[in-house]
Amino acid sequence: MPSLTNHLYRFGEFSLDAQSRILKRAGITTPLTPKAFDVLLLLVQNAGRIVTKDDLMKAVWRDSFVEESNLTQTIFMVRKALDETSDRRYILTVQGQGYRFVVPVTESAIEAQEREAPMAADNGGTSSETAAPPQNPPRRKWAVIAFAAAAFVLIAGFTAWLWHSRRGTAEPESKIMLAVLPFENFTGDPKEDYFSDGMTEEMISQLGNLDPTHLGVIARTSVMRYKHAQESIPQIGKELGVQYVIEGSVRRDSERVRITAQLIQVSDQSHVWAREYDRDLGHLLELQGEIASEVANEIELSLGGRRIKAAQAAAAHPPGTTSYEAYDLYLKGRYFWNKRTGEGFRQAADYFQQAIDRDPNYARAYAGLADTFGLMSTWYIGPQNELMPKARAAALRALELDDGLAEAHASLALIEENYDYDWPAAEKEFERAIQLDPQYPTAHQWYAEFLSWQGRFDEALKESSQAQRLDPLSPIIATDRATILYYSRQYENSLEECRSALELDPAFDHARSLMVPAYVQLGRYDQASDEVDREAPREDAPWQWALEAAIYGRSGRAQEASGALAKLEQLGLRPDRYALFLVAYAGTGQKERVLDLLEKAYAEHSNVVVEIKVDPIYDPIRGDPRFRDLLRRLQLDR
Repeated sequence: MPSLTNHLYRFGEFSLDAQSRILKRAGITTPLTPKAFDVLLLLVQNAGRIVTKDDLMKAVWRDSFVEESNLTQTIFMVRKALDETSDRRYILTVQGQGYRFVVPVTESAIEAQEREAPMAADNGGTSSETAAPPQNPPRRKWAVIAFAAAAFVLIAGFTAWLWHSRRGTAEPESKIMLAVLPFENFTGDPKEDYFSDGMTEEMISQLGNLDPTHLGVIARTSVMRYKHAQESIPQIGKELGVQYVIEGSVRRDSERVRITAQLIQVSDQSHVWAREYDRDLGHLLELQGEIASEVANEIELSLGGRRIKAAQAAAAHPPGTTSYEAYDLYLKGRYFWNKRTGEGFRQAADYFQQAIDRDPNYARAYAGLADTFGLMSTWYIGPQNELMPKARAAALRALELDDGLAEAHASLALIEENYDYDWPAAEKEFERAIQLDPQYPTAHQWYAEFLSWQGRFDEALKESSQAQRLDPLSPIIATDRATILYYSRQYENSLEECRSALELDPAFDHARSLMVPAYVQLGRYDQASDEVDREAPREDAPWQWALEAAIYGRSGRAQEASGALAKLEQLGLRPDRYALFLVAYAGTGQKERVLDLLEKAYAEHSNVVVEIKVDPIYDPIRGDPRFRDLLRRLQLDR
């Protein structure tokens, strides 16, 4: 028989015989399916380099068309064979690209008839499959049993200690944190992004209701930053503070949807499980609950007994409609609502209304409509006296249909504080929203803002911290926290929080604008001016003129202050500019004009008056009888 040259690859405790197609660990054969062997061999041969998903699929499934889920499942089987649940890492997932074999590999050529010799050398010169019986089997047998027993006792003791120590850890440190990364759109049509994004949001919502006592789920705002990003799983885990991530993809046609999902442990990037789901579109709503339950079961096992209430998932947050068409329109509405633009809000309102037209009893669509009208009002995208009543009607209808919707209770609270000035009613609704969904970061964020307006700063910062824990990469939550610190006169801390928000999003002007009054309160006028100058000057820049008027006025530069104020006044006083004029009037010491404008805003139910109890710009007029009377009417004099 001729001698055929072959390659043997060694890594860690493993050896891989390319021709015989055998994987061994310490001389003992580890079974692998043919496709799993091909994938492992390709990764080993390219150790240290990224092998793209496309290259793997073309090489291993060259004669057939398969979905990426086949590769995902095969990688999962390879990881199992390599015992990827241990501390050693072999295969690194490079998000959005492929995989990389990360341990050192040695390669050697061997002769076919000598193939067993090197393999035997791995086991002390004798292959485990052909070795002679041990000279003293009873003694060795009992030694192995004794060692196994001792190991079992140690592991059991450690597991018990870990379990009890985790149970004794105070909230929120005892929580396991998980992030659902943006589901990839494999449809091939960018217009279908709303569907994959909607699946991401729905999975976050479903998982967030499993067991909030023990499982925390990162909010949509933070995870969507990783859409099409190249960050590694360890980096994402560190940035979000999570122990697990879920990756997934969505592909659908006119009648069916295929969803793949995999649960990954961040510490060693091992795949806890990978699944593929192929369903009729009409069964999509049930599919989400199914995936959420499987994730919860796997996490429960990984925690060594901690109970994640997977069985409660569907009941905790029901889809609310049996109409797939209505649900599809709802997803489109949320997609545009999350853009946080005027046009996005208008499109969101249209889609939510279409969903309601398809299913008049769809509570979540009404809640989406309430959220849309509420933010359009507070962002001055339309008349408050028109938008707030619409928001209220939608929120009340949502709660009439389903009183368990946290979003609807939070929206109602937003209306009651910003439009009705009914603080007790608003607080009741915020508390109810958080009770229903402790993992809803917006409820914590808005409630923190509510508490700060009343001067309850310790409580406000606590709620703000919870919002940040659930949505750590949200610049608006970071900036809202900076605002609370500003109101509580912690100006340096406020500036630091603003800088953190700008690190998250350098273009987030709201954070930069807040730095200006903080610098003004500290008397650091040059730095305040620098922040204003960072923005390109425009003739129609109302924020620029308002802030410059305040800076110049407070620093004693009366002529420049008058010039900036004149430019602002040329643009005209409109409800969406009340806050700007108040900043400018207060900064230039025009107390009567400040009081007159506050009275006008109060009469029009404007939300610019809700912060007057704590905003430092009103300190010079706090003793004025008109100001004290306004605080009394707003019920903020307590």
